[in-house]
Amino acid sequence: MQTLQNIFNNLWAALMFFTRLPWWRLHQPKPEHFRHVVEYWPFVGWITGGAMMLVYSLFLASPRSFSIAALFIIGTRLLLTGALHEDGLADFCDGMGGGTTRERTLAIMKDSHIGTYGVIGLVIYFLFLYAALPLLSPLIVLTADVWGKSVASLLILQLPYARNAQDAKNQTVYVQYTWTWHIVRIAIALLPVALLWWYIGTFPHPLVFIIPIIVELLLALWMKRSIGGYTGDCCGATFLLCEASIYLSFLII
Repeated sequence: MQTLQNIFNNLWAALMFFTRLPWWRLHQPKPEHFRHVVEYWPFVGWITGGAMMLVYSLFLASPRSFSIAALFIIGTRLLLTGALHEDGLADFCDGMGGGTTRERTLAIMKDSHIGTYGVIGLVIYFLFLYAALPLLSPLIVLTADVWGKSVASLLILQLPYARNAQDAKNQTVYVQYTWTWHIVRIAIALLPVALLWWYIGTFPHPLVFIIPIIVELLLALWMKRSIGGYTGDCCGATFLLCEASIYLSFLII
């Protein structure tokens, strides 16, 4: 059972790992706590998604500026995270698109250079965000960030790490957490839904939250077949694709 001190250190490690804010100036957790960052990923979503929601809210007074708001919303998270997830999406697209064997796919993902598939993937992703965000409410942005990270973090429960610690980009292999702890995380991740329910006056359609789970499961099956597990890039790509599926679901349903 986790102690409060361990929970605090794990959460602090997640804040340091997934954002570029100077958390390290206040506290420096031990290296072993960084093995737990994925399980605390949704909590970080309250900061990144909350910042995006706040920026979006500043533009609500002028509907004509919604397209500009989309650029600022996208830029806010890029600045907060150092494009960590987008880098993962690019590497994932390059590896899965250009790799013909497990070894080749993993090697491409680890390469710091971006390829054709990575560029195409990022262009499509950012064009979708630019078109979709002005049609959504700020609370949906917060909900999608938190829920998308909660769903994406299921990868480490379903698949083994595809590399060993020595070959990992950050020299860290994430620890699998328990399903009991995941239920607690789900409850916290769904808190924005209560705010969204209050804001729009009706409970969002359940498919909005089920579809990203389906997306995650399909991606997990693809990863298992292609590389036999997941990598950090896979986690980042899965989050962005799950988040995009939430946006798309809100627009369609």
